[in-house]
Amino acid sequence: MIVLMNSGTDNELKEHSRFFEASGLRAYTVSTSKGPVTTFMGPDHAGLEQLPKLSPAFQCMQPSVPYVLASKTIKDTPTVIRLANGTSIGGKDLVIMAGPCSVESESQMAEAARAVKESGATVLRGGAFKPRTSPYAFQGLGLEGLKMMRNAADREELAVVTEVMDPDDIPVICEYADILQIGARNCQNFALLKKVGKTGKPVLLKRGMMTTIEEFLMAAEYILSEGNMNVILCERGIRTFETETRNTLDISAIPVLKSKTHLPVVVDPSHAAGNWKLIEPLALAAVAAGADGLIIEVHPTPETALCDGKQSLRPDKFASMMEKINQLYSMMATHRS
Repeated sequence: MIVLMNSGTDNELKEHSRFFEASGLRAYTVSTSKGPVTTFMGPDHAGLEQLPKLSPAFQCMQPSVPYVLASKTIKDTPTVIRLANGTSIGGKDLVIMAGPCSVESESQMAEAARAVKESGATVLRGGAFKPRTSPYAFQGLGLEGLKMMRNAADREELAVVTEVMDPDDIPVICEYADILQIGARNCQNFALLKKVGKTGKPVLLKRGMMTTIEEFLMAAEYILSEGNMNVILCERGIRTFETETRNTLDISAIPVLKSKTHLPVVVDPSHAAGNWKLIEPLALAAVAAGADGLIIEVHPTPETALCDGKQSLRPDKFASMMEKINQLYSMMATHRS
């Protein structure tokens, strides 16, 4: 159930807010092409029998899709997420997030941050808490890793994106990160999604390995429904019968998502490929398909990496790829104008 305030005064909004809240509806204010719109949303069974008696400024409607806040049903303008270092995600610029899979040392992070910044990245990625298939694999440095990444990022004026696995870690991660990442394995961990939604921090939500696009958008809806509209969708490959790549990058997901949601869409070709040699062509394809950004694994010495070395680019390879990506994006911008 959606109650949309098309017009009316602040007094009308205040007058009816208590009624809506008592009926189980929650208020959301979103930007649209016609200006800010206040929407009250709740379950279909909310007691709204008195709705016809309300001001004509309010309109009751049934959503056409289950992911209401994520869709363009109400918000028909693209969401642009702005970070403290000036980075805009979802705007006219292509955002590049880059760095190692996991934080390993101060020197590693310092070198990685310097290299990705020189090539055009504005967000430093890295894992301090690592979800691994094997319980015996490197699990990350935890709090110490967060501090190393933050220090390296601050020296280069980069923002930080890092993964949240445990709800108990959210407060400390919020201290050090600009963007909270929800990994593919937790894409439908609804309790975790609700908790990161309550933080108000930008959230990078990765698509699950076997998650449909509708399920992906419904996962985003859990975050949005907590009042956090700063969600970034990340296509990182899905699991298919193919064994030549780690996952299968769903390029078609980019234009499909763009047609269905106002949320920015970034692509992770590193996890899709599982092989550094495939990252560049997949990244170029993602940009050509309309992605708002890329998240790339870059490691100073991939052969010594404690995690995902085979799918990490060396800084020189990353720099070479970025030259081609910038040329492509400039050409596309010229064509659009």
